[in-house]
Amino acid sequence: MKRRHFLGLVAGVTLALTSSLAFAQGKFIVVASTTSTEQSGLFGHILPIFTKKTGIEVRVVAQGTGQALKTGEKGDADVVFVHDPVAEQKFVDAGFGVDRKLVMYNDFVIVGPKNDPAKVIGSRNVVDSYKKIATAKAPFASRGDSSGTHAAELRIWKEAGIDVKATGGSWYRETGSGMGPTLNTASAMNAYAFTDRGTWLSFKNRGDLVIAVEGDVKLFNQYGVMLVNPAKHAHVKVAEGKTFIDWLTSKEGQDAIAAYKIGGEQLFFPNYKPGQNS
Repeated sequence: MKRRHFLGLVAGVTLALTSSLAFAQGKFIVVASTTSTEQSGLFGHILPIFTKKTGIEVRVVAQGTGQALKTGEKGDADVVFVHDPVAEQKFVDAGFGVDRKLVMYNDFVIVGPKNDPAKVIGSRNVVDSYKKIATAKAPFASRGDSSGTHAAELRIWKEAGIDVKATGGSWYRETGSGMGPTLNTASAMNAYAFTDRGTWLSFKNRGDLVIAVEGDVKLFNQYGVMLVNPAKHAHVKVAEGKTFIDWLTSKEGQDAIAAYKIGGEQLFFPNYKPGQNS
């Protein structure tokens, strides 16, 4: 009888542990986000804080913004956290996203070789700098991946009146990859590149690259977060997704974002304000 009682207790404890583990494993959300938030190290800093507070694991699918939005459209994520306000608004207007909130910003910069063949180092005019790079036919490495960064880069080329697809020739190289690999390509080619500051600050393989152009208001880089619309995809984890969005825009979440620094330099600046929702 004692043996049977003991085995019964063991079975009961095992069942309880298995049930608890299954519950814990089930408490997660999928966030489609950008390579910049991952490769800069921001997620590595803030997500453990969120999980410790809520018990909700965040599984990040790091892609270019365009691909991340497509992931949301297909219902393969619960939350989308990206940085292309124009594309984000289209996503919401098409009914794929709800509860969009502005979360944080940083800025873009142009990096380039120290010998500066286009003579743009120190400029605060990004459109003029693009014109000089094109005129000099100086090597330029582009992500070419429909990311938020790529979209911003192309908008500036368009404003500069330059069709890089038609005139880029051998000097304009599209990598079709994320920001880190593109910066590696720029370093190897001694080329200019358009990058978010956060990824640049965390990038180690700089070679002869330095920040060439910064400070233009056109280089402002806003990030937004939204829930994938459960009316489109019934399996979206609404409660957990909203918990994540609410935490990002809470004082604790905003403070966590502000606290992330590399070499004493802040990478992202929280700017959520009630009433800024889409």
